[in-house]
Order: sequence, then structure tokens, then C-alpha cells
Amino acid sequence: MAIDQSLTFKPINIALMTVSDTRTADDDTSGAILADRIKNAGHRLAARAIERDDAGIIAGRLNTWIDDPAIDTIICTGGTGLTGRDVTPEALERVCEAGGGRDIPGFGELFRFLSITSIGTSTIQSRACAVVTRGTYVFALPGSNGAVKDGWDGILAEQLDSRNRPCNFVDLMPRLQEK
Repeated sequence: MAIDQSLTFKPINIALMTVSDTRTADDDTSGAILADRIKNAGHRLAARAIERDDAGIIAGRLNTWIDDPAIDTIICTGGTGLTGRDVTPEALERVCEAGGGRDIPGFGELFRFLSITSIGTSTIQSRACAVVTRGTYVFALPGSNGAVKDGWDGILAEQLDSRNRPCNFVDLMPRLQEK
């Protein structure tokens, strides 16, 4: 479980969506943290948007990005809690089912395992999740600054690095639409 420096890094194109009824481009701190980490890791920020907490709107944006061949991966932040307005997991479920995709249950499990050191048992309130559909990975993280740091630093930075061993998400990309 380490980065193999003898291998060549393969940058990917990542779209970033903040889900919020209140944030704007000026105060989207968790989105800014992720954007910085994406760029600092050597990847390309292919698109960025803020969408309100509406499963149909979120799913619409996700479908547009999933169908864009210039986007390899999507990371969402926000809307993963337990309140009635938190609908990001439902939007991921919609695009996954419509595209014949698959859930990535280990992502949410690992996220909650890692975040217990930061927020204790409150991590049980997170519905962080991930799917792969139509050849695109879609990850949903909670909207707090700490959560996006936990999710990127503890999982995504390694799994989106083609040099990570014994395996990583990038190496699987060419095979995601196999039948």
C-alpha cells in the first residue's frame, strides 16, 4: 500500500460539485479545499459547479458530466447527511441505476472508519458513498472542510493515483465498461 515512484503518474480529469442551498463561489470553502488538492496532486479540474439540494438537479448535472468524455471522475461535497434536504446519495443512486452502474460500498465504509478519529461516533450520520456508472466514478463526501480533507487525504489521493499499489481506481478506468 504505497506509491510506486518508479511508475509514471497519469493525471485524470475531475469534475467537482458542491451541493448546497446556501454556498456561493465566494464562500465554498470545502469545494476550494478539494479543488486545491485535485490540482496539487497533478490532476486537472475539468469542471466545477454549485447545485442546490435537489436530487433531480444534482442527477441532471451528474448525467451531463458522466456523458462528457473529458471527465473521468466526479467528486461531490455536501448533501450526505440525514436531514430531508440531504439528497446527494439519492441522486447518485438515480444515475447509477439509470446507467447500469455499480455501488462502491467500501468507499463509504472506509470514509466513516477514517472520520471516526476526527468526529467520533458522529460519523454514523454520514452517508458518504460512491458509484461507478457508464465508465465514470462518482464520489459523494460530506460538505464540511474536515470531511473533504478526510475523504481526499485518506482515500481519494491514493486511489486516484495511478502509481498506488497494489491497485487503484485509475488502472481500472479502461475496463469500466467491459461486458
